[in-house]
Amino acid sequence: MARTIEIVDVGPRDGLQSEPEILPTSTKLELIQRLVDAGLRRIEVASFVNPKRVPQMADAEAVMAGLPKVPGVQYVGLVLNRKGFERALAAGCTEVGLVATATDSFGERNQGATIEENIRNVEEIAPLAREAGVRMQVTVSVAFGCPFEGEVPAARVVDVCQRLAATQPLEIAIADTIGVAVPSQVTALVEQVRAAIGDVALRCHFHNTRNTAVANAYAAVLAGVKTLDASVGGVGGCPFAPNATGNVGTEDLVYMLSRAGYDTGIDLNKLITTAKWLGEQRGKPVPSMVSKAGGFPASPAR
Repeated sequence: MARTIEIVDVGPRDGLQSEPEILPTSTKLELIQRLVDAGLRRIEVASFVNPKRVPQMADAEAVMAGLPKVPGVQYVGLVLNRKGFERALAAGCTEVGLVATATDSFGERNQGATIEENIRNVEEIAPLAREAGVRMQVTVSVAFGCPFEGEVPAARVVDVCQRLAATQPLEIAIADTIGVAVPSQVTALVEQVRAAIGDVALRCHFHNTRNTAVANAYAAVLAGVKTLDASVGGVGGCPFAPNATGNVGTEDLVYMLSRAGYDTGIDLNKLITTAKWLGEQRGKPVPSMVSKAGGFPASPAR
């Protein structure tokens, strides 16, 4: 029987937040509906942050209000502090993603907070989320390298993850925010973090800036990671990190994993169709490879 890997599509949030154009709420909702129809069961849909800093996410409440109600589908909202959490809670969000950082420099530019301040944010919000019955998970950004500080010591990432694990999150994600990791580094860091966080689930988030994301994702899976982030069409990036281009394409991961004997529960043809549709909405093709080449053996897209 095929082994199962969960893919969290972050396209509607992490994918669209770096787009120069602001897509209408109706287009975002159609994207989300298409992802649900393709089999995605966990989707990052909105960011409850200052709209002046990320204007592409200014319609977070409107997106939440228009989401398709489908049993078994979990929608995730990004929050950076208590104010964002309160907005997400009021909007009906049932899973929130928080962000910590592995360097002070990136944290101060991205969130206006140091490593310590970000950890304290998580420590403050975690009990509030539990009390409200909201799932809470946290991502450690620039875990494999920082655009401002360079190499990031693995021991620091492990320490941050260990402290975050004490807040009892649903899972901890280690993120290659600027796309500098290589498979051997992924294997080593996953093993070290896993040893430090006990039973807390581990997720990985890779960017394809240097064309290593698919290889890194496979290394993470071989190291025991069962949940991966991806973005339909490979769109996205980090607006606060120089040259941090798109996330790994969801269809690229689904193709690789299915050919390697893993089950994602996702329809590749529908993903390819959605990626091409998203390219039309953006006015330019999406960067993912499988959306261009198609699956193999070839079959007509539905």
